[in-house]
Amino acid sequence: MTASAPATKFKLALHWQIAIAIALAIIIGAAVNPDSQLLGVKLLDAFSFIGTLFLNALKMLIVPLVMASIISGMAGIGGDNLERLGGKTLLFYACSSLVAILIGLTVVNIVQPGGGDTQALAATITPDDPALSSTLEKVEGRSAADVVDVFIRMIPTNVVAAAAEGQMLGMIFFSLLYGFFLARSDSEHAEVQLNFWQGLMDIMTSMTMWVMKFAPIGVFGLVAKTVTSTGFAAFEPMLKFFLAALAALLIHAFVALPLILRFIGRVSPKRHYQAMAPAMLTAFSTASSSATLPLTMECVQDKSGVSKRTSGFVLPLGATVNMDGTALYECVAAMFIAQVYGLDLSFGQQFTVVMVALLTSIGVAGIPAASLVAISVILGAIGLPLEGIGLLLVTDRILDMVRTSVNVFSDSCAAVVIARTEGEETLIGLDKTGKANAV
Repeated sequence: MTASAPATKFKLALHWQIAIAIALAIIIGAAVNPDSQLLGVKLLDAFSFIGTLFLNALKMLIVPLVMASIISGMAGIGGDNLERLGGKTLLFYACSSLVAILIGLTVVNIVQPGGGDTQALAATITPDDPALSSTLEKVEGRSAADVVDVFIRMIPTNVVAAAAEGQMLGMIFFSLLYGFFLARSDSEHAEVQLNFWQGLMDIMTSMTMWVMKFAPIGVFGLVAKTVTSTGFAAFEPMLKFFLAALAALLIHAFVALPLILRFIGRVSPKRHYQAMAPAMLTAFSTASSSATLPLTMECVQDKSGVSKRTSGFVLPLGATVNMDGTALYECVAAMFIAQVYGLDLSFGQQFTVVMVALLTSIGVAGIPAASLVAISVILGAIGLPLEGIGLLLVTDRILDMVRTSVNVFSDSCAAVVIARTEGEETLIGLDKTGKANAV
């Protein structure tokens, strides 16, 4: 009598679990309203509770994970190679952000989302709207000079306080210095230090994998809360702008970045998308590059095959300063507001928009309502009233989710491309014939 073969246990991939959770959240969120209750509990409060728990769990991992990854990565790189790796990283980030802005500028000039019945659109701005008033309080008084603050935030007076306040740039700078001098240290305790940070990195990775088991539930709460709160009816007057911004973001994510992956990084874009799907979906639901960072690092290391040495340096830096989606959105939004007010921008003015968008996407990333602050700086540079930001508030949350996914994907592309230029094989590389490596 022959024994029957054991039944194979079916397990749905994490990105499919998250995708299903997002779909269910959209359906349920659209079916209920902010006042809907179940067993005496407001559904909106329940969604918020679930989403906040998951988001807090991800944020809890950020500080130890970033410090451990950068310090151990820097120690592995060594001081002699830092200049080369840092130069490549900054060059990639600058170029990819510039490409994103130019795509946004092209789309907004072709589609003209602010053209047509501009009076009807301008009439939707209500100066006494509490949401607009609150936003204007955050952005008034900002100027291009605020970009200089990025250098002040880079060197914190108290690194513990900077970490507690979520000022990633200061913590990253401290970690880079710590790792640099650890790599050059001749102390007998240097190896103990290195083992500690590498061990902490391994533990944080395991904790990230555990937290991500609850990702579908957390993502459901975050997306359901957003859909329930915003609805879809208010989108109609802004639909043309929404679709133009969305199209520009998708062109960058699914045309420009894959071309960079294939022809510069010599990797398979399709397999990189598959590797990054959980991180991109989580970025979409959380609208936070920093909160998604633990999962981004896991996907890039375990599924795309980038070394901890490279990803530990490139990704935390990217989550702080590389904002392709944000830069693109700033450009499209500023041009849209100019069109609504009937201002035909000259080439010189459009060039100003491009340059300010490029600088502010880096410089104001650590400020609350960062994209709106950056847009206010651009509006001031081309002489438009700040009240135009009121047009963006209806669609801002959904587009924020999309542009965060683009930001995260761009960071991951940087890690893979730089890894390949450093001679790493990765799991998604292409050989000379264009054939993908066997996994």
